Amino acid sequence: MRLGVIGSFVWDIIYGRDPRREPVEEWGGITYALSAFDAALPASWHIVPLARVGSDLWPQARRFVTGLRRVAPDAMPIEVSVPNNRVRIEYSTDELRSEILQGGVPPWTWAGLRPLLHDLDALYINLISGFELELETLQLIRRHFHGPIYLDLHSLLLGIQSDGTRVPRPIADPRAWFGCADLLQVNEQEMSLMAPDPLALAATAMHAGVQSLLVTLGKRGVVYVLAPGFDRLDDLRRAQDLRGGPVRTALVPAEQVETPGDPTGCGDVFGATYFSRLLTGDTFGVSLRAAIRAASRNVVFRGAGGLANFLRGELLQT
Repeated sequence: MRLGVIGSFVWDIIYGRDPRREPVEEWGGITYALSAFDAALPASWHIVPLARVGSDLWPQARRFVTGLRRVAPDAMPIEVSVPNNRVRIEYSTDELRSEILQGGVPPWTWAGLRPLLHDLDALYINLISGFELELETLQLIRRHFHGPIYLDLHSLLLGIQSDGTRVPRPIADPRAWFGCADLLQVNEQEMSLMAPDPLALAATAMHAGVQSLLVTLGKRGVVYVLAPGFDRLDDLRRAQDLRGGPVRTALVPAEQVETPGDPTGCGDVFGATYFSRLLTGDTFGVSLRAAIRAASRNVVFRGAGGLANFLRGELLQT
């Protein structure tokens, strides 16, 4: 079984994560989700990274990918002749931060992406930069790819100023994006740019065909809304027959972490673990609990290097 992972490799320069230390430089972006998939997926699944990396950082990205256990033998990031994405992150609190983007890999085209989808069984799309896919390309994926699609909007709702600073921005047609996914993940800020509350957002998402909506709330946990009858991925085949029944929704608290932690990548680890467990046949409840547990472990680990081993319980916290 093969899982395609669309996202961007990003080189992070992080200020304020630990006021007692110098700024930290390390891999970020899709590396957190790749690490979580590597830890959560069984040996019967292979990861296929569908990411293009600037030539300045491609050797380092290749080393990162070859250190993962579940990556398909024939899969590797694609080198492109542009500067890779680099982000300066400055934390003002443990959850509030600013970002400045430099460089930038251009979006996938449908012509470039289509040949890479034919042997995939599932697809995870995380719009790390917000520029990985244009809406038309995503709609073509939805039309031609018949496996389950997980979509994390991530930075789609961040614009970019002339100096690279990322700023919140609404999108013109949220429903069109929702209609390209079976499972949708957003955070609280992203939700607020599209709807006043999770249930209002869910009404639009469910009408577009989304079966599982997760709104992450940082330390407060996650709100979920499930379409009628959805409890595992096999239920996607029955979705058309179950419309009109009641939705399920609740706020699930996060696991408390006693020591000061690092929230970078927690949403990515959460979503990748949730999707991994669903792909193995677990129910929604089992998958959600595993995702919350993995995100809480990520809080006490620094960076993505070695994260997969840590999530598997093979390393002590750093």
